[in-house]
Amino acid sequence: MPGATRPFRFGVQASGATDARGWVDQARKAEDLGYDVFTMPDHFTDQLAPVPALMAAADATTRLRIGALVFDNDYKHPVVLAKELATIDLLSSGRVEIGIGAGWMLSDYEAAGMTYDRPGVRIDRFEEGVAIIKGVMADGPFSFSGEHYTIANYDGKPLPVQRPHPPILIGGGGKRVLRIAVREADIVGVNGSLHAGVVGPDALGTMTLEAVTERVGWVREFAGDRIDDIELNIRAFFVSVTEDRASVVDGIASMISVERSMVENSPFALIGSVNSITEDLVRRREQLGFSYVIVGPDDIEPFAPVVAALTGM
Repeated sequence: MPGATRPFRFGVQASGATDARGWVDQARKAEDLGYDVFTMPDHFTDQLAPVPALMAAADATTRLRIGALVFDNDYKHPVVLAKELATIDLLSSGRVEIGIGAGWMLSDYEAAGMTYDRPGVRIDRFEEGVAIIKGVMADGPFSFSGEHYTIANYDGKPLPVQRPHPPILIGGGGKRVLRIAVREADIVGVNGSLHAGVVGPDALGTMTLEAVTERVGWVREFAGDRIDDIELNIRAFFVSVTEDRASVVDGIASMISVERSMVENSPFALIGSVNSITEDLVRRREQLGFSYVIVGPDDIEPFAPVVAALTGM
């Protein structure tokens, strides 16, 4: 087992609603049903913009934590993002989690006319961005001189409520990003590979139990003695609370053109009865260390009995 056993936390990854009422109702429902965190993606699709939407979700709730899964470092200068997140943390009484990544979705860059640099460059820039966010949220003036950013004696205000900064979540599917994550983040997300810039066969091929186990092994290796300080996160993409597990597994496998066993065993899948999913999650926490699990907006109500069963465990 990687690290000490942590209590379960559950999040909902939402992206939009047709009006303000629908949006805040989603957040309130998540909070009422026992979810801990309300997250959003950061893309140029038809989703809501994450900064104002997350502030609205925080304002409509009292306990729910909020964050992006994840902010793309390339879309905003890290000083701007740090100021916005510190402001939300202040206005939400310390409920922000900072999810940040190097950016991966090719269609976003193409739609916005942004240069889609090779992964190494985007990761270099992201690594500097993380250092800047931490630096400007610290006390006093901060300076930074890197290949991509230069910060000159900037005293970031407001300061976040959570000190020295809100918890940072970094997810990755490759060795370099996971190495950065275990060094810089409080929460490490294990992802499939997104080097192709789309969710396709390459990504699905790295979402098997074997591939995830390998990545968790990297996390343990890179973290060393720090492993007990890290919370492991996974975003479950294939979720169905059902008594007919076999049919649902077959249907998903056919839809995404993979072997049935891949869906049946993948840590990215949570399919079955409330009891069987609960048992799967406890086993995965024991074997892989995942204690922070995020599901989609359509899963809020169906998955709530699982959340209730594992609350406090």
